[in-house]
Amino acid sequence: MPTITEIEDLKRLYKRRVPKMFYDYCESGSWTEQTFRENSSDFDKLYLRQRVAVDLADRSTSGTMMGRDVTMPVALAPVGMTGMQHWDGEIKAARAAEKFGVPYTLSTMSICSIEDVAAHTSEPFWLQVYTLTDTDYMQRLFDRAKEAKCSAAVVTVDLQLLGQRHKDLKNGLSAPPKLTPKTLADLATRWSWGIGMLSTRRRQFGNIVGHVDGVDDPSSLMSWTAQKFDLSLNWDRIREFRRMWDGPLIVKGIMDPRDAREAVNAGADAIVVSNHGGRQLDGALSTIRALEPIIDAVGDKVEVHLDSGIRSGQDVLKALAMGAKATYIGRAYIYGLGAMGQQGVTRALEVIQKELDVSMALCGKRRVEEIDRDMLMVPEGFTGPWDEGRRNR
Repeated sequence: MPTITEIEDLKRLYKRRVPKMFYDYCESGSWTEQTFRENSSDFDKLYLRQRVAVDLADRSTSGTMMGRDVTMPVALAPVGMTGMQHWDGEIKAARAAEKFGVPYTLSTMSICSIEDVAAHTSEPFWLQVYTLTDTDYMQRLFDRAKEAKCSAAVVTVDLQLLGQRHKDLKNGLSAPPKLTPKTLADLATRWSWGIGMLSTRRRQFGNIVGHVDGVDDPSSLMSWTAQKFDLSLNWDRIREFRRMWDGPLIVKGIMDPRDAREAVNAGADAIVVSNHGGRQLDGALSTIRALEPIIDAVGDKVEVHLDSGIRSGQDVLKALAMGAKATYIGRAYIYGLGAMGQQGVTRALEVIQKELDVSMALCGKRRVEEIDRDMLMVPEGFTGPWDEGRRNR
C-alpha cells in the first residue's frame, strides 16, 4: 500500500486508475469553474490562531449530526454515479462510513440501489432526492427509503436544470460508458477498473432503471430525467415532500439567507450550505463565504451544515469555527474510492480526522464543541459587505 499522508495523494492515484470521463465528472465545475476553484481556495484565506500551554490530553473529534453520534462531524455527501468510480462503489463507500462512524448519503442517481446498499450495511444511511415532477415516483422513492430504514432524506434544491460542465459534454459521459474508439483507448490503460466492472452486475442507475415504466437503458433514462427535473419548483413543492417523508428532512443547496428562512418555514430539520461543488451556478460565492450570513438568518432553529470545497481536516475545522454544525465531503472520499476502493474511503476519513484532531489541538481545543470563531483570523470583508443597495431599496 502506498504511503498516504494527505487527500492529494489519493487524488493522484485516483487519476491514474479511473477512466478519464469519470475522473473529469468528479474533478470539474460548470462554465469557467471559478466557483469550483474558490470553494477550496477561499478556505486558505482563513488563518488559524495558535494557542500554547493548554492541556491537550483526552482529546476527541466526536460530535453529533441530526441527533446521531459521529466519530467526527463529517458526512459522505451524495455523489452521482459513484458506482462508476469503482465497482459497487456506493456499497463500499457506505460500508467504510459505517465502520468509521460517520453518515453516508446515497444519491438518487446512484449505480447501486437503495435496496442494494441496505442489504450490504447494518446501520441506517441517508438518501438524497432530486425535486422531480413525477409525484408517484417521488412517493415510491420515499417509501423505498423508509423500507430500507434510511434515517434522513436530503432534498437537493439547486438542480432544477443542469449547469453546463464542458468536460462531461466533450467526454460523452454516460453510465455505462459508450464504447467509442476514444473511450476504448482510455479503458485499455485502466485494466483493473475494467476487470472490476466486468465482475459486477451493477452498471446502471439502480434507483431508476426498473422502477419507472419505459426506462430500461441509458438512452431512455436520460430522456426521462431531462423531462422530470422540476423547472416550476417552489417551496410548496418542498412542503409536499415534507408530507411524503416523516423522518428528518435536510434541504441541500442553500446559498442565500432568504432561501434559508424559506427552508425552515417549509419544515426542514437541517440545511446544507452548498453550491453543488461549483457544478451549477458558476460565479456564485464559495460556501465558506456564504455560511455566516445564513447562520445569522436561521439562528438555532435548524442545524446548518456545509459542503463544497473541503479537502482537509483543517477545512473542516475552519467551517466549524465559522459556525457550521457539521460538514460533508464528496470529492475527497471519491478520490479514495477510485484509488483503493473501500480501503481508500477509510483512508480519506482517517487523514481528515487526524488533520482535524491535530489542528484543533494546536489551536488549544480538545473537543469539537469548544471550537469557536475566536480560533480564526478572518480577513475584513470575507463574508461581505456587498453592495446590495439596489436590491434593498
